[in-house]
Amino acid sequence: MSLRPDQLYVTQWVPQGSRVLDLGCGDGELLAWLRDHKGCTVLGVDGDDAAVLGTLSRGVDVIQQDLEAGLSLFEDNAFDVVLQLETLQQMQRVEPMLAEIARVGREAILSFPNFGYWPHRWQLICGRMPVSETLPYQWYDTPNIRCATLNDFADLAAKFGLDVEDRLALHHGQPVSLLPNLRGELAVFRFRRR
Repeated sequence: MSLRPDQLYVTQWVPQGSRVLDLGCGDGELLAWLRDHKGCTVLGVDGDDAAVLGTLSRGVDVIQQDLEAGLSLFEDNAFDVVLQLETLQQMQRVEPMLAEIARVGREAILSFPNFGYWPHRWQLICGRMPVSETLPYQWYDTPNIRCATLNDFADLAAKFGLDVEDRLALHHGQPVSLLPNLRGELAVFRFRRR
């Protein structure tokens, strides 16, 4: 298995034996890893046919559903950890999704491309929409409809009464401590409701 850099950090933050819900689980690779190495009880949600089949092929339970439909299937505090990795920027309704994540999970971990990353800024200055490893699409075919920075999400979390426990900027899979909003291409947050 080859986990993405944000997924590698998630494996460190998810406690042994947790009940984990992954929103936008892709092929279920991370969930299979958490099940096999940390004894977690795992469930994925994804709307893509290929993702659902990939997740099922790993022996991981998955629900096929558009995330925009919400999480009404789940009771309050049904999960110890809710993951939403590199899919928040694709959501039409970010605020209701965060409210649902905070309702069904005791804590959450999410990641998204950092629009404040300096090459993204530079491309905008040059009159072009950013294209990079974390934003690999052209403006006309991108699934990404939200552009946020580390500071933007920190402000939104505070507005929603979410306590950010960990905040990380990654550049080529390595943590960035100096000027993270400028030098980190990927933002990773771990938070819980107050």
